[in-house]
Amino acid sequence: MNPAITLAITGASGAIYGVRLMEELLRAQCPVHLLLSSAAQVVIETELELSWPAEAKACEEFLHAYYQCDSDMLRVYAKNDWFSPVASGSAAPKNMVICPCSMGTLAAITHGMSDNLIERAADVILKERGNLILVPRETPYSAIHLENMLKLTQLGATILPASPGFYHKPKAIDDLVNFLLARILDHLNLQQSLSPRWATESEK
Repeated sequence: MNPAITLAITGASGAIYGVRLMEELLRAQCPVHLLLSSAAQVVIETELELSWPAEAKACEEFLHAYYQCDSDMLRVYAKNDWFSPVASGSAAPKNMVICPCSMGTLAAITHGMSDNLIERAADVILKERGNLILVPRETPYSAIHLENMLKLTQLGATILPASPGFYHKPKAIDDLVNFLLARILDHLNLQQSLSPRWATESEK
């Protein structure tokens, strides 16, 4: 089994990235600590036509049944669950991905707001010198967005925009999604076969 990973899904467009990343982490036998903003659940239903229960425990039970995974492989926490492992520097996983990451969430993390569990979990990763990956899906970026991303990069976070490449000649939306997921998995040091690397034999 691979190390646990905290995955937060916020209300930016691109819910497919977060949901598919969760599926890939479970497939890779990575226990997932899932954090969902209220806006994320709206976007998931709007973009993917998936209706997940709003209450954390009900959502957790729903996802366990849907993905047929053990309870120790997927935990879902409420936005104010300050007693969850991800809120503690001594218990949180060393890796966290926010995918997609809204500009509001990014700004709050940049300035150490910690007003909800997503922001607190990210703050924990930064202070413990862990691996924080943020996947913004916004265009264009304002100067405020860019300044916040620069500051987080200087603090050790990785800004990995939802900007898929095209050198692998994508034929479908899944190809574009898989490209981005492959890059995220690379930064989590997890094996992946979702998308070929640049200049591999299959590309020549």
